Amino acid sequence: MIEILAAAAGALISACCVVSMTAGSRNEETRRAVTKLTSSVEHIAETLKIIHVDMRETNRELFSRLSLVEQRVSKVEATTTL
Repeated sequence: MIEILAAAAGALISACCVVSMTAGSRNEETRRAVTKLTSSVEHIAETLKIIHVDMRETNRELFSRLSLVEQRVSKVEATTTL
């Protein structure tokens, strides 16, 4: 009877060790995945900042050109009306 209990206890301890080792490797894989995803998100955020700055500069240039065109059209309209 004691042998059966000892075998069951040994099997239980072995199973617990296997589960804890598997959980440890899963935790390591999870840490790696989280680190990789975090660095990817940071890279995307930096890229979006660069794109945003580029878009701002482009908009400034476009609107300044549009303003010049509007002023020139107004001058042409004023001279042709008279």
